[in-house]
Order: sequence, then structure tokens, then C-alpha cells
Amino acid sequence: MAVQESPTLDAARTVRQEKRAPEPAATEVAPGVIRLQLTIALPGLGHVNCYAIEDERGIALVDPGLPGRKPWLELVRRLHEAGMPIERVHTVIITHSHPDHFGAAGHIRRVTGAEIITHANFKTFFDPAEEDDEHKELADPADLDGWAAAKERALKAGRAAGREVVGRGRQQVRQWQRWNGTAPWGGPHPHPPRKAQYTYAVQQLTGLGYFKPPKPSSRVIDGQVIMLGGREWISVHTPGHTVDHLCLLDPTTGAFISGDHVLPTITPHISGLVQADDPLRLYFDSLERLHEFSGVTTVLPAHGLAFDDLHQRCRDIQHHHLERLDLLRTAGADLGEASVASYSERLFKPAVWGPMADSETYAHLEHLVRLGEARRRDIPGEGLYYRLLD
Repeated sequence: MAVQESPTLDAARTVRQEKRAPEPAATEVAPGVIRLQLTIALPGLGHVNCYAIEDERGIALVDPGLPGRKPWLELVRRLHEAGMPIERVHTVIITHSHPDHFGAAGHIRRVTGAEIITHANFKTFFDPAEEDDEHKELADPADLDGWAAAKERALKAGRAAGREVVGRGRQQVRQWQRWNGTAPWGGPHPHPPRKAQYTYAVQQLTGLGYFKPPKPSSRVIDGQVIMLGGREWISVHTPGHTVDHLCLLDPTTGAFISGDHVLPTITPHISGLVQADDPLRLYFDSLERLHEFSGVTTVLPAHGLAFDDLHQRCRDIQHHHLERLDLLRTAGADLGEASVASYSERLFKPAVWGPMADSETYAHLEHLVRLGEARRRDIPGEGLYYRLLD
């Protein structure tokens, strides 16, 4: 197996690697790190990279893909084809609290007893009532990024699945109700595809094993060492895309597992629903911090192919967001005081208008508010309106 060649910068601008269907073969993309691309169907994405690292005890997996029977069977098959049976998995590391990254972790633990490692702030929106007193002071509220309407919609799907199912989930449903309502800017919440809502609701409420929100057995903080493949990997907390985002650095080989924090040809969604005063500033700070790492030779993203210039990619991504801020400044001169949706239509193409685009626009507008370049006004019954200042 050969290390994946890095795409050129020109290719990165024209080819959306992250949207491609998964490659059929497992590939060694860094010393001792095997990449298995698993199928997903989410906006702009066609696969998620699951990384397998083997040692004398068995196998550690990073980001084992979506929940559900079909994704599970694909994961088992891909591991078997690579000579790594699922029964040998002893550890799962989750980079952050989105379903395409944590989805299969709970079922793996149920089947193999594997340890689940996350950042200290990890908590999924599917189990908002879960309490963990030992880490309560570390854990932020559930990260709502991109999926906050799942509770209400999953409840409706659960009702469609039958009264008995919902009856067993009644207590859980009441817990979910506190996440209902409109988004902070006054529009609808982003939500997962309807098919996913139905699948997750039915599997969770009926107790089917494929969907089980993972309960971490070990939570790490920034700089903590994790042993993988007989080597010391350093945990790197990179909040912004989510509050709990975790990267992994192997200083021996220079491999850097970047999750969704740094992707090769697209930028991760920066949501206004991330539980932080200024998610975009949080993300900028996390990008800047990666310039401290001088020994990175191979970046292993959660989507797309491996690449080699971490620092340049960080600069490109930051430039992209700075351009969006400039677009908002220009739009403000035309729009005057306007809603988040109105500004969003200046940032995004019509094909992607809607709650996800609004969420990212909201994050950028809030960043301008905190820079003193915009003023926010809450209009009852209409939501937040923003005016860019001269």
C-alpha cells in the first residue's frame, strides 16, 4: 500500500474530492494508518474516512461512520476485506459529535467492548438528558451544529412507526422537547434528511442496536497522549466546527488526523448554533494554532484525500471566510437592516439556500457584531435583523 499523493492546489479548487463515492480499496495513507472510505450521503459529501491503526492488541478506529444497519454491514465488510475483523477493534476515537463520525461507535462497543475516546466536551444531541457528573464542568451543552431539528422531526417519525414505539420513548421524547423551537436568528433549524430522521428515530426508540449514541469511556483534553499503533499520538483540541472537535498528531511520523477541521477542497460548516459566543473566531483561533505544528508531513482529513501542506490549507480556508465577511460588508451597503436569510442569499447560491446556509451566515454576522462592525436588532415575531456599520 502506498501513501496517497497530495492533490495540487489547482485541483483542490476545482475538484470536490469530498463528494466522491468511496474508493473500494483500503489504503495505507501514513505509516501504520489504513484508510477505509465509507459511504455517506450528506450535502456535499459522498464518503467519510475511517482510519484503522493496528497494534498487538488489535485495532483502533477513528470515525467509524454513520449509524444504521447498512453502514454497519459496509464497515464490517471493509474491515474484513482489509484483514481486520470487527471483533479485533479495541478502541474507537471520535473526532467530533456529528453522526457520520460517531454513528457506529456505540454499536462497536456493544459488539466488541471497545473503549470509546472523545474530547472532554463531547455530547450528542440525540441524548440531551444524559448526565455525567464527573465531566459536567467540562462538557458544553449538546452541539446542535447542523442537526438541531432532529428531535422534533424524529419524534414525528417515531409516531409514524407506531404508538407502542413512541410509548416506550415517551420519557425520551419529553427530554427532546427542550431543543424544539426556532433557530436563534428566528428561522427554521437545520435538520437531517427525512429518511435519516425516520431511521434514527425508529432505531433509537425501538432499542435496535445499530443506533446507540456512544457514551465515552475516556475523555481527553488538549495535549493528552493517546497510545495508538504502539506510538504516542497527541490530542489537539480544535473547536469551531464543533465545540468538541479533536485532531490527532503523531509526532514520530508527522501524520495529522484532522477530522473536519481542515479538509482538502471544501471548508467545514461553521454553524451559528455551536455553543460559543463567536464560533467563527473560535475556528480562526484553532486554524492559527495549527501553524505551531512544524513537523506535519501528511494530513489525514475526514473527507477527501490526504495532503501535505497543512499551513497553506489553513491559510486558504481562513482567506475563504475573510472573503465571506467582505461579501457581507458589501451586501450591508445594499440591504441596510436585513434578516439573516436576506444576507444568506448574498453569500450562497440558490441551490443551497435554507437553514444550513442561514446558520453559517448567522455565525459570520455575529462575528462582525463582535468586531464592532454590525448592529443586531431583535424584531418580535420576525427574528434578528442586522445592519452593517460604516
